[in-house]
Amino acid sequence: MSVATEELLDRIDCQPNGHDQVKHLLSGGGDAIPLFKVHLNESLLAPLANTLLSGYIGQGPRVEEFEQALGPWFGNQNVLSVNSGTSALQLALRLANVAPGDEVITSPMTCTATNVPIMAAHAKIVWADIDPATGNIDALDVERKITKKTKAVVAVHWGGYPADIEYLDRIGKEYNVSIIEDAAHAFGASYKGQPIGSHSDFVCFSFQAIKHLTTVDGGALVCRDTESYKRGKLLRWYGIDRESERKDFRCEEDVKEWGYKFHMNDVAATIGLNQLGFVREILERHRDNANYYRERFANLRRLRLLDYAPDRQSSYWLFTVRVKDRPHFMEAMKDAGVVVSQVHARNDAHTMFSEFQRNLPGVNEFTAEQVSIPVGWWLSSEQREHIADSVERLTR
Repeated sequence: MSVATEELLDRIDCQPNGHDQVKHLLSGGGDAIPLFKVHLNESLLAPLANTLLSGYIGQGPRVEEFEQALGPWFGNQNVLSVNSGTSALQLALRLANVAPGDEVITSPMTCTATNVPIMAAHAKIVWADIDPATGNIDALDVERKITKKTKAVVAVHWGGYPADIEYLDRIGKEYNVSIIEDAAHAFGASYKGQPIGSHSDFVCFSFQAIKHLTTVDGGALVCRDTESYKRGKLLRWYGIDRESERKDFRCEEDVKEWGYKFHMNDVAATIGLNQLGFVREILERHRDNANYYRERFANLRRLRLLDYAPDRQSSYWLFTVRVKDRPHFMEAMKDAGVVVSQVHARNDAHTMFSEFQRNLPGVNEFTAEQVSIPVGWWLSSEQREHIADSVERLTR
């Protein structure tokens, strides 16, 4: 540990209840059992201080180290770290050569961050329906809506449960369209024994504050082929080749294709590297809580569990259920001291997407009943039992 780092930690210690204050700030507060919570550990402070005081806080050695460390998690070393999951999606659309007027088939059952990049590309959104038993895009409906103008399909893994990747891959190859996975919920999930990140043309991850793996804000784009990876490395930093030999280290060589300022920095990467030491345990805790709920809720009359196939493993960023009389359920859970939420509203209800309206019966069915309950690493055994007791009391 450097002298500067020791001095920084000493200053924290010198404050009244210094480390207790840090713990409170890092873990969040409030009396209700939260639906989401930020995972940061005090062990981050020393490496973070080293980076902050190193004189190099832009994209540098920590970013490269982080990308290399992510590769095994994705089963793919073509990893481009970026400043947000939204940037990953926008970059993926660009690499898929989505141009103004092209069609992109996507799901409305997601965060608006999934579909705003399509608007930014001046492409046309074609809504596919979802399977109301999972919340994921219906691959059969995707195939029905393919046209000569279709350039890409965006598939969201709702709550961390993988969509039907094999069917989507066949569609991509048969119709020559790019498959883009929005895996913002799905870090650590797997499909047919292979990690999410190893299947499609492009896979986009979010490392936003409340994800399994956080860099405070950030994301990653994983590319199937090396050429897309190399092009993406240029486009995430204005199109500049930062690895080329230069006569003047501050002046770039010829820039052949314009790009963005989407890169990650060493501060975020340092946080990510520290978080990787905890993420396996985080995932195990989420899955253990989810399995507990699935056993407890299996026979409830007024609650429906989502369908999960045995050939894929969810990361369980969300534990979504379908309940009758959702407003009453949500209010009663609030009274029980448990935070619940629909998390994401259907995107096609927003004015900015009004020109793309169509009938989506699966979305209608799912959105009428879906709600998520806390499933995260922060739950104690007592809290988990209280949540399950409360749900049972309301839905048996």
